[in-house]
Amino acid sequence: MPYRIGVIAFPVTHAGVVPLSNLVKLLSKVAKDVFVISSETFMEAYENDAREDNVHIYPVKQPGGSNRLSSAKTELNLHVQSSIEIYKIKDKTDLIILFFGADIYTAPVMVSKALNKKLVLLLPGSVIEKKATDGFSFYNVKVSSFINRQICNKIILYSPRLISRWNLQKHRHKILIAYEHFLDFDAFSTTIPLVDRPPLIGYIGRLSEEKGIRHFIRALPAIFNDRQDIRALVGGDGELKESIEASLQEDGLTSCVDLPGWISHDDLPRHLNRLRLLVIPSYTEGLPNIMLEAMACGTPVLATPVGAIPDIIADGKTGFLMENNSPECIAENVVRALNAPDLEQITETGKQFVKEHFTFECVAERWEEVLRRI
Repeated sequence: MPYRIGVIAFPVTHAGVVPLSNLVKLLSKVAKDVFVISSETFMEAYENDAREDNVHIYPVKQPGGSNRLSSAKTELNLHVQSSIEIYKIKDKTDLIILFFGADIYTAPVMVSKALNKKLVLLLPGSVIEKKATDGFSFYNVKVSSFINRQICNKIILYSPRLISRWNLQKHRHKILIAYEHFLDFDAFSTTIPLVDRPPLIGYIGRLSEEKGIRHFIRALPAIFNDRQDIRALVGGDGELKESIEASLQEDGLTSCVDLPGWISHDDLPRHLNRLRLLVIPSYTEGLPNIMLEAMACGTPVLATPVGAIPDIIADGKTGFLMENNSPECIAENVVRALNAPDLEQITETGKQFVKEHFTFECVAERWEEVLRRI
């Protein structure tokens, strides 16, 4: 009999709506019922999309806060509210999946286990890596992650390579491999051939430290010096927005860099079809949607070899990998990628790889297998 599944995901901002929506749509096809406990941001976005009849959303208010104290209060509030919502659906669910926040939300994990629910952590990234430089918060994350990984029944990762990367060897017996990524290839397709695009390179994503965006900005002077015809696009929003604008102003680069702000998912294909190269200079990743979407649009990708990225990008075959995200390395590899004599063939190979592996049917089939093994 198909599972009745509860999904807990916090925090969900604009960047998290698509991954969570994809997961819910996949589960709705392979489960009897899906109960989603998440933020009002997700509920509003999902309600505007095609809603499956067996999906039930329980919104939790997610107040903002920029300082450490208000952030701690917000986190505690989410622990409490999500635990209450889990109790409300205790007779409707057999399995609980924690998605965003899976590493750190210990209270919902303990409540789920106390209610005798099967519990799965779906890790889209490593909060430990993200918090590595944040002293007290890093300690709390490490403790919470240790507890959650001990208690859960299964852990779902995007790639086997993440087992060693995220120090999960002792939990190898619990680990399954799956991802919620699938694409609408009618929306994400090539509308402008690569050869007809302007010499525009770009970064599109969250403007935060772990994404390596500062290093991309610092690489731009060397790139522009090597190729005077190149311009750059930096699309996104986040805590580093003002710092990036100030840095571009200081270096006299504002006339060479477009800053459109946050780009909606509906408008993303248009922007990707303008780019000659998308750069993903992250310190840490799971499996970035933007990489797959760019490849589907016939846009070559240059990325750091973190997370599951090397499962998708083979250097010089389906895209380009760089050794690290130092400004010097980024600049050198941007020029290398743009000057690759077989750039169009690399782009086409990457596009075909994504079209073969990231259809809804292919990904849903994998989730059916995963649920049979839980």
